Amino acid sequence: MSQAAIQFNVKRTLLANATWLFGDKIIRMILGLSVSVIMARILGPEELGKWNYAESFFGMFLVLTTLGFDAIVVRELVKDNSKSGELLGTAIGLKFVGTLLAITASYIGISVLRPDDSTIRIINLILATASIFQLFDVIDYWFRSQMQSKYTVIAKNIAFIISCLIKIILLLNNVSIVFVAICAHIEFIVGSLLLLYFYKRNKQNPFGWRVNIRKAKFLLANSWPLVLSSSAIFVQARIDQIMIGEMLGDAAVGQYSVALRLIEVLGFIPVVISTACAPIVTKSKLANEAEYKRTLSSVYRIMFILFLVTALPIYFLSNHIVILLYGNDYSQAGALLSLFAIRLFFTNFGVAKSLFITNESLFKYTLITSLVGAGSNIILNYLLIPIMGVTGSLVGTILSFSISVFIIDLFFKHRIRNNLLLMLSSIITFWKFKIDEMKVGD
Repeated sequence: MSQAAIQFNVKRTLLANATWLFGDKIIRMILGLSVSVIMARILGPEELGKWNYAESFFGMFLVLTTLGFDAIVVRELVKDNSKSGELLGTAIGLKFVGTLLAITASYIGISVLRPDDSTIRIINLILATASIFQLFDVIDYWFRSQMQSKYTVIAKNIAFIISCLIKIILLLNNVSIVFVAICAHIEFIVGSLLLLYFYKRNKQNPFGWRVNIRKAKFLLANSWPLVLSSSAIFVQARIDQIMIGEMLGDAAVGQYSVALRLIEVLGFIPVVISTACAPIVTKSKLANEAEYKRTLSSVYRIMFILFLVTALPIYFLSNHIVILLYGNDYSQAGALLSLFAIRLFFTNFGVAKSLFITNESLFKYTLITSLVGAGSNIILNYLLIPIMGVTGSLVGTILSFSISVFIIDLFFKHRIRNNLLLMLSSIITFWKFKIDEMKVGD
């Protein structure tokens, strides 16, 4: 086969893989929002707040179930697929131990905070124990290494659709929210069985997996900074719901979570753009410094334009959007949604900035900024919620993101400060964006 034919096949495989992943995001966005709307309308702000409080609390420990080594395992599988049995066996062993720790820590913590609220504790425990059935997600690592993500997308979306349909039926029949939580078990069990089926259909044998202590040490040694930074990022994004629940009550959490859900629907757009731009940015860095800066500037300009296109309509139409979808009971969420629109600015630039971080290998920097962001968010929430209520939490979150995405860069060495200046200049000159600046080499 000619070199040109090989390159064409690789590009076609990459495009097909990206298309499947993008389709996965669209399906989950539409179905997830539909379930969210039905759940909110039927449960009301207080019961919805209980659900989101319990879900967010376990989310604080979720990183223990993943351990942050998915990219590392995929990389090692790409390097040497003959060791897949040891890598996947070790990964599932470590994830099993981490999941047990996460379930235990989550239940003990929520029992201390909500000793008299059995509903929240039961929902938390059900959602937490469902993560045991996610252990077989390690199969996804193998499919990703083979650029065959379509199998994961098919398996997980069939499970997701089944789970969503059952949730909707239960909610419409006013079944207890506890039984709705059990749908998480159904989703992960069906997903795992389908992953195993596709894995075996690709002539792979899960019974050949085995734990290797040396590989376990290798994975943990390489993933611990990612575990810490991932934990900090999730705390920064979710601690507000826990603090609102403790300081203002579950109904306030319900209002906040509705606004958050609507903003999260748009979260995949900057990620897709960043993923598409990643190889172009890397190529430009290999070309020369001027090309690298010009390409990064183009990405930052795209992100600012995306912010204007998405945030401005949401800011002015927030009340109408919330009432149309969720009803008058959630009118308070309309005002919160307008503030969440401002947070999109920091979300977009945080995603775009990850391209710079990856190409400069600034992973310790990521850990520091994540910890500072999480810490500042907790402090600002603690200070502002008693004064401003739910709005104070959102203001605190926006301020913490401004610190971790922009302000903290002033205290680092020149290349990080130079990137800060590049981001700021790209914002000021966003109208200069040209699509042909994104073309580098072939």
